[in-house]
Amino acid sequence: GIISLVSLAVLSYERYCTMTRTAEPDTTNYRKTWTGIILSWTYSLLWTLPPLFGWSSYGPEGPGITCSVNWNSKDANNASYIICLFIFCLVIPFAIIVYSYGKLLCAVRQVSSIHKGPGRNREQRILVMVVVMVVCFLLCWLPYAAVALIATFGQPGLITPAASIIPAILAKSSTVYNPIIYVFLNKQV
Repeated sequence: GIISLVSLAVLSYERYCTMTRTAEPDTTNYRKTWTGIILSWTYSLLWTLPPLFGWSSYGPEGPGITCSVNWNSKDANNASYIICLFIFCLVIPFAIIVYSYGKLLCAVRQVSSIHKGPGRNREQRILVMVVVMVVCFLLCWLPYAAVALIATFGQPGLITPAASIIPAILAKSSTVYNPIIYVFLNKQV
């Protein structure tokens, strides 16, 4: 899940950089791509390793069919990890996504105001894609984050195993929706 969130943030930033660059992109140079992939995986690894070394722990999630962070533990060690996980693996990637797509939309609007006509259609397509990407991100990850925070900081037993299934499935489906959005909303694909 973390690699999915971080990859979406890296992709949104890379798309912003690519679209706002004035020079023609070099399609034979993969250094920037590999750097983004390595940084995404390293960042995700840094946030998934702490439970193996005692900062929180892993355990069965929901009805016990998947493994995740131990959301139900109420000690300070676990709570501090979950707060950090929430900030650094959900809030910050989401902020990067909103920033990148927002700046991209502003750049497209600026170009569209100079060049009337087909630029308007492109601006509207990008706006629709940005809105769909952000809404899908929120629909997939906010229920899971809310359930995790309620399980960690709420009353014990407030979130039943059955109630945690749908948010977990939504979060796991997040890796599927991005390619679908790109295919249906990008004429170049």
